Amino acid sequence: MAENPMIKIKIVKVILNIGVGESGDAIEKAYVLAERLTGHKPVRTTSTKKARTFKMSKGKNIGVKVTLRGDDKVKFLKKVLAAVNNQLKRSSFDNEGNFGFGISEYLEIPGEKYDPKLGVIGMNINVLLERSGFRVKRRKLMKRRIPRNHRVSKEDAITFAEKELGVEIV
Repeated sequence: MAENPMIKIKIVKVILNIGVGESGDAIEKAYVLAERLTGHKPVRTTSTKKARTFKMSKGKNIGVKVTLRGDDKVKFLKKVLAAVNNQLKRSSFDNEGNFGFGISEYLEIPGEKYDPKLGVIGMNINVLLERSGFRVKRRKLMKRRIPRNHRVSKEDAITFAEKELGVEIV
């Protein structure tokens, strides 16, 4: 018997986020690195609040991010999962079926070499998982709730990561 295509979990997007915390030269280095890793044009992120302890004012550039969709997302995700030895903690998964992990320096990614102009930069990678039909929740007209049994649970996401991505949960 064929599996129901509406139950199949898929990766919607992979987000690469490099938070620098300051504007200027560090932002430009992060921008170049994000563009080199993904092959896509990054977007600069700005602070939404003023924080004196971190010397940040509202509206100041504090990082860069790239959202990957389509065929590039799986290729990039497998490359960065190799940087963490294809192992994720159970706590990396949330109750909505998403997961994320961090890489302390880009040198851990296979095939990346040290660039003295960039220095050492770390990053966060977040992955959004969902089933077909989730557009109903986000569309502009006639939005509807998604039933609990159609949402991606933490256990569903862990099973998907183990089978489809070859990730070991520790």
